[in-house]
Amino acid sequence: MNKITNKITLFAVMLVIAVFNGCSKEPSLNLGFNTEVKPAPAFPDVSFAVISDIHVYNPELGSSGSAFEQVLSSDRKLLLDSFDLLEFAIDEIIASGVNFVLISGDLTKDGEYINHIIVADKLRRLLDANINVYVIPGNHDVNCPHAFKYIDDRTESIASVTEEGFAQIHGDLGYNAAIMRDNNSLSYVAELQEGFWLLAIDSTRCRENVPGGYPYVSGKIIQETADWIASVLREADSRGIAVMAMMHHGFMEHWKGQAKLHPDYIVEDFSRFTKFLSSWNVRAGFTGHYHANDITRADFDNGKFFYDIETGSLVTAPCPIRYVNIIDNVMEIRSDFIIDKIHPGTDFAHNAHAFVKRTVMLEASNVLKRYKVSDKDIAIITDAVGDAFAAHYSGNEDPSLRPALDKSKLSLWGRFILSQQKYALDGLWNDLPPPDIEARLEF
Repeated sequence: MNKITNKITLFAVMLVIAVFNGCSKEPSLNLGFNTEVKPAPAFPDVSFAVISDIHVYNPELGSSGSAFEQVLSSDRKLLLDSFDLLEFAIDEIIASGVNFVLISGDLTKDGEYINHIIVADKLRRLLDANINVYVIPGNHDVNCPHAFKYIDDRTESIASVTEEGFAQIHGDLGYNAAIMRDNNSLSYVAELQEGFWLLAIDSTRCRENVPGGYPYVSGKIIQETADWIASVLREADSRGIAVMAMMHHGFMEHWKGQAKLHPDYIVEDFSRFTKFLSSWNVRAGFTGHYHANDITRADFDNGKFFYDIETGSLVTAPCPIRYVNIIDNVMEIRSDFIIDKIHPGTDFAHNAHAFVKRTVMLEASNVLKRYKVSDKDIAIITDAVGDAFAAHYSGNEDPSLRPALDKSKLSLWGRFILSQQKYALDGLWNDLPPPDIEARLEF
């Protein structure tokens, strides 16, 4: 009985610490909301593709040994297949006949200079096919202290690109053609066609990364960049220009409770920031970061709304490409899962899906061990966690397919821990509208 009491006491102390830390947030951004209510400009007819989190990795940096195996087992990225997946996606996109491509961050494994060069070289095939490409950095792209070469059981630091280097290497992927640039981040504005702008927002904290430290995963908009965005949107509003956004971090929660469990995957002060964008008639934004294929909508005062269209990682099953057609101010979205197409007649797709569940389960297991959960209970709980995340990554989560979890097989402590995280399992299985894989969004 004392053992259980001690565990509950330990958990209560952890909970108090978490609540205390959560109360020490930085002041909210000063955002220049638009208080004038006027109709939003119509989007022009256009077609484009979206990919995200392509995480290109050159196997020459190491593909075996305990150090690299630890990387593979701690995440759900098919790093050693990143070349093949990107090449296949490029072939598919060229064949689709789209006008341009958006890539919403995390172009490389960890900002390695050599991997950025490879990305730029591979994406040139799209440019050669007269398909413009627009990129934005993710948290794995700039000043990353985890840019490593893997040698047996050790790592060796290698060059990671700077902000200036990112814009130079990927100059032909949005930066050189930008009609406006933010002096305080890698944000820019591109004119997709007459009367239609892309607001590409750098939400990373790359300037805070330090050599030898741990890279920042979370995202935020600094005040100077928020001021710049407001100036961009004022000009667009005065000229009647339709604006669409792109950012690496989520604009909003994609399942109820995400901000509690994984706040690092949604931009800081997300509710106010998204409301600010919608006040200027920015009604849609394309994101990545969470490796899930999901769409969600927020509604605000005066009929304003915003869609966060998140695209899953190209190196995490099911490896999606999104195709978007806008016709008569209606956005039709279709997802193509290339995991089922790239290696026909093999077990590649099955193994890739199994890999996702296995790595999610391992991550959850490491967390549960810190709470002194038994191995038997860990096996039961992590199986449910793996199923929930796999469903969310694919999109259109169907609660009727949710495997039953027999809590009677858990110990008292296991049931208590599960009760504290039940909100996450329920949230992941509850698909917020609209549909994720194919959607028709009216603007």
